[in-house]
Amino acid sequence: MTLRDKQIVVGVGGGIAAFKAVELVRELGRRGAKVRVAMTASACRFVGPITFTALTGEPALTDLWDPRYPGEVHVELARWAHAIVIAPATANLMARAAQGFADDVVLATLACANSPVLMAPAMHERMWRAAATRRNLERLTSDGVHFAGPVQGALADGSVALGRMQEPAAIADVLAREVFAVRDLGGVTILVSAGPTLEDLDPVRFISNRSSGRMGYAVAAAARDRGATVILVTGPTSIPVPAGVETIQVRSALEMQGAIASALPRVDAIVMTAAVADYRPAESKPRKVKKQGETMTLELVKNPDILAELGRTRQGKRPVLVGFAMETHDVVGYGRKKLVDKRVDLVVANEASVGFGRDDTQATLVGREGDEALPPMTKTELANRILDRIKAKL
Repeated sequence: MTLRDKQIVVGVGGGIAAFKAVELVRELGRRGAKVRVAMTASACRFVGPITFTALTGEPALTDLWDPRYPGEVHVELARWAHAIVIAPATANLMARAAQGFADDVVLATLACANSPVLMAPAMHERMWRAAATRRNLERLTSDGVHFAGPVQGALADGSVALGRMQEPAAIADVLAREVFAVRDLGGVTILVSAGPTLEDLDPVRFISNRSSGRMGYAVAAAARDRGATVILVTGPTSIPVPAGVETIQVRSALEMQGAIASALPRVDAIVMTAAVADYRPAESKPRKVKKQGETMTLELVKNPDILAELGRTRQGKRPVLVGFAMETHDVVGYGRKKLVDKRVDLVVANEASVGFGRDDTQATLVGREGDEALPPMTKTELANRILDRIKAKL
């Protein structure tokens, strides 16, 4: 998707990465976009407004009370914008945006936005990993905000870690590919399974795993943004369900199997990101099992292999089937084995150390035509790579 003649507001936050916003504005201009800049007060401590004025031919806005505007400057900016890009999106700016603050020109413009918003986070890794930032990220993602980065790289204190702002050209690519993407999956119905399953031992205890559901939710949101009808079958998670998708909440592997079977006649593709428990207790006790002795023997029975059953019973090449192989070793080898054994079209193979509970990941796409080792990326970026493969199969 081209950015030519797109009207883009760049909101600059107050972080050391503000200097890269200058190159971002230049990059957007090189791609034919029309750019206007708004700055927080702290951003002006890192780079001068006159720099952006020179690049865009428009005054950089730093004040809600700018006398050059007879009306409300934030309303006019939001109405003008085809998209708003926040770069850098600092931890403070993300927190205030997540709560709907509107006390400077950047936040007030965001509050008025009726166009897509893309944030390029930049902060120290400890701030990016902080529980409060994770909550704000989930809230903003649930509200429909797109994200580019952060990435691994040199930070202001000299350390090399996750938290560096995505490079300007890459941010422009995300803007073109995701925010202004052609809704190329219109008319397609995609079922996504996500999260863990919980297999009850008694009313208090269960067997489960560490799946957060983030990968599946990212696939569901990305498919929705590309125009697909999305059915999300999800085990219990602690993150917000993406808006605008049909959601079926389940608990156990058997419930997930039943929900997928019921939806199967409607779907063109299935992406099985769910970490389905391989086994369940042979019996779920009606009362809490009390402690007895030094050891306890628990009898388990095998759960149905949902993906293998789908591969075995599908007619022809529909639905397109995508499986995941999260392993601790020989990741690609196990991915290839899963591709054959379960008769699927694509396996996303990744290591457990870069999967559970994180917003960034690294994977290899294992297909019958060959393997594609991907660089580190966000789960949203990986979701779109998977959807590109599904589109080609369809």
